[in-house]
Amino acid sequence: MSPTTGPVPPSGTGTSSTVPTTSTSETLEDYTLRFAPRSYRRWTPGVVATSALGGIAYLADFAIGANIGIAHGTTNALLGIAVAAVVIFVSGFPLAYYAARYNIDLDLITRGSGFGYYGSVLTNVIFATFTFIFFALEGAIMAQGLELGLGVPLWLGYAVSTVLVIPLVVYGMKALSTLQVWTTPLWLVLMVIPFVYLVLANPESVDTFFAYQGEAGAGGASAAAVLLAAGVCLSLMAQIAEQIDYLRFMPPRTAENRRRWWTAVVMAGPGWVVFGAVKQAVGLFIAVYLLARLDPQASATANEPVHQFLGVYEEMMPGWLAITLAVVLVVISQIKINVTNAYSGSLAWTNAFTRVTKRYPGRLVFVVVNLVIALTLMEANMFDFLNTVLGFYANCAMAWVVTVATDIVVNKHLLKISPTVPEFRRGMLYAVNPVGFVSVLLSAGLSIAVFFGAFGPGVQPYSPVVAIALAVVLPPVLAVATRGRYYLRRDDDGIPSPLFDEDGNPSGEVLTCHVCRQDFERPDVAACRTHDAVVCSLCLSTDTVADHVLPAQR
Repeated sequence: MSPTTGPVPPSGTGTSSTVPTTSTSETLEDYTLRFAPRSYRRWTPGVVATSALGGIAYLADFAIGANIGIAHGTTNALLGIAVAAVVIFVSGFPLAYYAARYNIDLDLITRGSGFGYYGSVLTNVIFATFTFIFFALEGAIMAQGLELGLGVPLWLGYAVSTVLVIPLVVYGMKALSTLQVWTTPLWLVLMVIPFVYLVLANPESVDTFFAYQGEAGAGGASAAAVLLAAGVCLSLMAQIAEQIDYLRFMPPRTAENRRRWWTAVVMAGPGWVVFGAVKQAVGLFIAVYLLARLDPQASATANEPVHQFLGVYEEMMPGWLAITLAVVLVVISQIKINVTNAYSGSLAWTNAFTRVTKRYPGRLVFVVVNLVIALTLMEANMFDFLNTVLGFYANCAMAWVVTVATDIVVNKHLLKISPTVPEFRRGMLYAVNPVGFVSVLLSAGLSIAVFFGAFGPGVQPYSPVVAIALAVVLPPVLAVATRGRYYLRRDDDGIPSPLFDEDGNPSGEVLTCHVCRQDFERPDVAACRTHDAVVCSLCLSTDTVADHVLPAQR
């Protein structure tokens, strides 16, 4: 189908996979709910990685590092950051690999990794919550910058930061990749210069930083304080899902690009947390400097990134230029991350809504829904109780991500109970698989109870340990107990041609869906129950009477 002469498909039916199209429908949908075909994946591994890492430009890390450092001291904060980074990297690696290798997002991975077709709706809600919480946090930071630099009232700044991203996020991966690639160099310069300046111009600030004991004034490391700090940082664990929304567009892995492919997957997948941990430490470093050197009463704003960078810029240059650069940094950072938050949140809500209702309203509807929720949180001044919000949410994020990672590593590859190849199509999966679904409910539920003190204050800091431990132990236990019975409803999708090519990449063979009359690549279709033809995954999702859905084989 030609991008200029072919018919424009109706909303929700998909688009041709034979030639990258510029039709309005595909641009808006960006392969929501489905496998990303190789015909669309024309970016190099380096471009995909740069785009994905551009999505971690958020300034929330600076606020998180400052908050946990002010509360628990430098030693405990740094140890907490390190603990969280290790957990996030280890759990994120198998997820990133599956996304890049099989070209599907984390929701589609989750379906076949212990949750089932409808069971993963639970994790869609968890992820959507992540996107609007962090959209609100970044929007609040931008509003603070606009208030400081331009005198814009906070309530209006919240609205501006929300509306600003809509035109960008509507156009999906094409617009996002261009935005991230072109803005990253300027963002890096504006972010790195203040830290380098402080270390070189004020070497004594390093000693002050390591000696800082926080508001509590506790000396030395404390296991409870380290875990409380780690718990806040672990709220970022769901960031791997946003990285995957880029990584699913990786090109096929071949002998020629193997090294570049792996480098991009590791750096832009779990590797994001290395950059995140550095930003958290830098945020604390600048906050301690401001508290110790400039204004003993600065604690009220030392956790706000715009004040952090403004304080350092003012020592380097004239005031008018300092405030200009601080506002520019905040605006660029907010746009870079919030287009990703809005984009990924719209995917999560659309996935859940379509499966539950079997109706596909289009991704744009849920861009607006997600932004309205985020704006409400901003207007409610979420920034003032940031640690509590993130600490609570971390339990849900850890339960989900660690459960899926455990299923991939242990159940798929060690125990061989879970199918190695991820499956996401309706009809191939059971509605709910207790292995992942029950694991998340129990690990999240119990860790949240611990977080809110249900088992006493002595145990309260250990809620991250409870969430992670249960999410590691429960999936293999439940998989063995159920003998893997609820992973696959069918072993055969009814199509004789192979699902993968000679390099092990998803096949690029093109087949036509008899329902929407559009072309799709082999992994995105299955045989139709009532016709001697194939049907695409989205038409299967919206089949209200299930007459296209293959019957169970098990």
